[in-house]
Amino acid sequence: MTESTLRHVEFGSGTPLVLIHGYTVDHRILLPLEPLFAERPGWRRLYPDLPGHGASPRLAVRTTAQAMAEALFAWIDAELGDRPFAVLGQSFGGQLARAVTARYGERVLGSALLVPVVRWGGGRTLPEVTVVERDEPLPQEGAAVAERVLFPYVMARQTKESWERFQQYVMPGVRAYDQVAAAELDLEFMLPQWPEHQVPPHRGRHLLVTARQDALVGWRDQLELLDHYPRMAAALLDGVGHNPQLESAGTVRGLVGDWLDALR
Repeated sequence: MTESTLRHVEFGSGTPLVLIHGYTVDHRILLPLEPLFAERPGWRRLYPDLPGHGASPRLAVRTTAQAMAEALFAWIDAELGDRPFAVLGQSFGGQLARAVTARYGERVLGSALLVPVVRWGGGRTLPEVTVVERDEPLPQEGAAVAERVLFPYVMARQTKESWERFQQYVMPGVRAYDQVAAAELDLEFMLPQWPEHQVPPHRGRHLLVTARQDALVGWRDQLELLDHYPRMAAALLDGVGHNPQLESAGTVRGLVGDWLDALR
């Protein structure tokens, strides 16, 4: 992969913060975090589109979790050089953020993991799909079947507001991803081993956000991460699913803001 292949958008200047989206979406799913920076100048926010997602073309090789991580490392090297930085990742992007922390060690000031992938397939401990709030009827006229199926699986609040945010921040990436690359990744979705098992515990400040109604990655398995990050704060949110930055945006922005303040 060449230096220019991975596309990204960025805002602000100062200490770099790399924000990594998940599987079959793109960087837009994390843009609801942007308002927290109005009161926090001094952060250069970089939102890459992973290979085969958003504006980034697929890899020239078979797409695996390890290949995605290596592509991300190459992009970080090209964009950030030897500068210290922080990293945030959601879902599959959380798995990659963990790999970034292990790879770059003390250069990483800390990480924020939003509903991160730690296990996949039958290895996950999952709650049942739960709806905590529902508007009737939802404004789904003209929506594709895939949208109607995905929405209740990843959003616990099936309200008009949630549907609008889902359309604004989730569906653009869902419509843009490379389906062949995604199918390849689904076969090797996990890194060969936990990144934390390859390095000593990271001493930076870290944040873990999980969701009680997350039926995609769950929340119990993620608590094992606490053993590997001595300065990790953890929050288990109730009433939200796999997109807490959409369904509980104010709470998540507050948690991420506190984490960023702790890095200063």
